[in-house]
Amino acid sequence: MSRQDLTQPILAPTLGQKTNARLWLLLLIVAGILLILGFYMVTDSSRLHDDLLLQGADWSGYAFCHRITERSFSINGRQFPLCARCSGMYLGVALVFVVIGLAGRLRRSSLPPFRLLLILLGFIALMGIDGLNSYSHFFANAPHLYEPRNWLRLLTGMGTGVAMGLILLPALAQTLWRSPHFQPIISTNRELAQLLILASVTVVLLLSNRPTLLYVLAIVSAAGLLFIVTALNTVLLLVIFRRDGRAISWRQTAVPLMAGFLITIVELSAIGLMRFNLTGTMTGFPGL
Repeated sequence: MSRQDLTQPILAPTLGQKTNARLWLLLLIVAGILLILGFYMVTDSSRLHDDLLLQGADWSGYAFCHRITERSFSINGRQFPLCARCSGMYLGVALVFVVIGLAGRLRRSSLPPFRLLLILLGFIALMGIDGLNSYSHFFANAPHLYEPRNWLRLLTGMGTGVAMGLILLPALAQTLWRSPHFQPIISTNRELAQLLILASVTVVLLLSNRPTLLYVLAIVSAAGLLFIVTALNTVLLLVIFRRDGRAISWRQTAVPLMAGFLITIVELSAIGLMRFNLTGTMTGFPGL
């Protein structure tokens, strides 16, 4: 790889400009539809509780997230599908998937360099510390470092989500493609800084408490959850059935990705139903 390749910004034009243009167009269309839906829904908060997208997002989040009301953001009084920490985590995952896709790097199959991996692992460690401190507040006499805050949960979750996306996407590429691009998914401090700036903007947008933006980010966070579980299921399926490393074109990835997605829907539905039958509530756990 040339020095020029290593210093190229993550969002710089690539050889696949036509594909990038289609991705940008699709992203803008989806974002526009979500903004219009969000504006329509939040003008009458009673409609939010009947919104099918949010209801589906609730059930997706319910499978993996505690959904404790006090530890979640809300849209005009309606609880987010995911708690503050999980919202940040899966928004970070969605952000990485979108940015890497727009940059034409979805075939890159190598992890970031070791120095960047250490930073990413540091983000995960920070979320672990904040999570343990937050968990200690369930017990009146347990020691804790500081008073938990939802904005801290969101911030540490976002850092972990970025790390998860940058670690999982190379594994997915290596499992899908016959000839993956053996290049790091990001290579430089500058590229990581670009991602972190975008993540910071996303955090600020969520904390701005603008109902329409909150609606969009709530849906995107649930999409991030579907992205990462689908990717994990796809990797496992291909490895278990020894079908890894066979795709030559994007068309040939449709079947394994769709299979991974269908398994994800079944998993989330089964876990959600079992939890609801055990607890009888979609918000938190009885006694907590």
